[in-house]
Amino acid sequence: MKLSRWLGASALVLAAGLAVASANRTTILSMIARAQMPPVEDNRPVAWAQGPAAPPAGQRPPNVVFILADDLGYNDITFNGGGVAAGAVPTPNIDSIGREGVVFDNGYAGNATCAPSRAAILTGRYPTRFGFEFTPAPVAFERMVGTEAEPGALVKPKFFPERIKDMPPGSTARNPAAVNELSVPSSEITIAEVLKTRGYHTVHLGKWHLGGKKGSRPEDQGFDESLGFMAGGSMYLPEKDPTVVNSKQDWDAIDRFLWPNLPYAVQYNGSSMFAPRGYMTDYLADEAVKAIKANRNRPFLIYFAPNAIHTPLQAKKEDYDALPQIKDHRTRVYGAMARNLDANVGKILKALKDEGLDQNTLVIFTSDNGGAGYVGLPDVNKPYRGFKSTFFEGGVHAPFFMRWPGAIQPGMRYRYPVGHIDIFATAAGAAGAAVPSDRPIDGVDLLPYVKGTNAARPHQTLFWRSGQYKAVLDGDWKLQVNGARDKVWLYDLAADPAERNDLSSARPDKVKALSALLAQQDARSVKPIWPSLLQGPVFIDKPGGVPQKAGDEYILWDN
Repeated sequence: MKLSRWLGASALVLAAGLAVASANRTTILSMIARAQMPPVEDNRPVAWAQGPAAPPAGQRPPNVVFILADDLGYNDITFNGGGVAAGAVPTPNIDSIGREGVVFDNGYAGNATCAPSRAAILTGRYPTRFGFEFTPAPVAFERMVGTEAEPGALVKPKFFPERIKDMPPGSTARNPAAVNELSVPSSEITIAEVLKTRGYHTVHLGKWHLGGKKGSRPEDQGFDESLGFMAGGSMYLPEKDPTVVNSKQDWDAIDRFLWPNLPYAVQYNGSSMFAPRGYMTDYLADEAVKAIKANRNRPFLIYFAPNAIHTPLQAKKEDYDALPQIKDHRTRVYGAMARNLDANVGKILKALKDEGLDQNTLVIFTSDNGGAGYVGLPDVNKPYRGFKSTFFEGGVHAPFFMRWPGAIQPGMRYRYPVGHIDIFATAAGAAGAAVPSDRPIDGVDLLPYVKGTNAARPHQTLFWRSGQYKAVLDGDWKLQVNGARDKVWLYDLAADPAERNDLSSARPDKVKALSALLAQQDARSVKPIWPSLLQGPVFIDKPGGVPQKAGDEYILWDN
């Protein structure tokens, strides 16, 4: 930043700080971070690399289009029998992927929060194997969320300033780029790198959230082209844009942090930040369509990862106006965002058909984790309990569909548990690419299971961990251990898929056996790259903004 600009920004921050002298420290730190953001240039066109003018002779490997929604709840799509506002928001395009392919009835996220889940997807490995255990966030964010409880909260969050000294060098500076230091190690191998061995052109669009330092950026990790944002999100439109409708959850510290701190900006292959064109999800989908057209004559991977429908809650006015039957404003904005996401999934599916690529494209759709409690809506993960950040089914049981008309029969349902960790090996298997042999790969190629050539369970066990909070699914039995509360929950999901009947007292033998599995998994894991700076309560049966009562169940989540 030039000195004159820095001085001007500092003066503005000082003036703002004097004007709000009664504001708390974290709010002022947010103002500082906002002032230090790099400038956002005007929108400019992206010149996608063009593939061959004619298709290759003979059979080519399938294209792979991976669509990753952000914080989409199990009940936010109509395929699962619900949908936002009791089905008031149909999601026909997302539903079509499941209807015309295979639905994994027990599909599980790699983690209950954004970044570790994405790391599991792209590497096929539990993120605890390489220390990427927590979601990267600025220290100012951790401080705010760790110190500012909801009004009337009975359980307060904690912030651990003494741990800051153990953060990676450069990651605690008071500027937006500091969080880039919290990255997946460059030694990890992504699915993009694997597919490139088979001649794929690889494209990322949208949210990355796996670090932005050299070596860990998408263009360093196998993606030929990347258009999006490195950190956890972006505004969908400027807050005061006349075509946007906003919903703020003022009681939520995360929401209070996002509004003043998120830019409305993207980067292309590490360029300077520039403004997108229109509503963010529309823009990313429009560019995905262009990338499909540019690569129609060669095999490609499109990793489409919009930040929809993560907060901040911002809907296009036309989507909001299309839902007059929803009377609650927040629900209507959220529903409008789901409607828009579905329409943009439809754009991508249509582009595949228009280019004659539909039959030979593996389309995978899922969400990075369950719907978030901090949006304040109770039914986003119905019928499951829990929200994002919890290892209850509501936090990790995700919509999970695959469609490949040339290889997968339509209308299939697959009941055994599978996970995000399987996407890596499945895409590699479809492409005919070898997975790395120099490290454990936790996922498996699901195609033989879907086609019926392998009748076994893909996994006997699945694991999750966020610091002292961890869980294991062994067959149909699931154990959660919340060490900070000295609390365990045990469920038989075959008999109790919604986790209503805790059997931990009745079955100490199961608790012991599954605890041993967790200990074995811990021994296979490594120390986190950085320590958790906050520990906060996430209530299991109540979303944010709802008064807490004594006896309400909750977990303590580390980040």
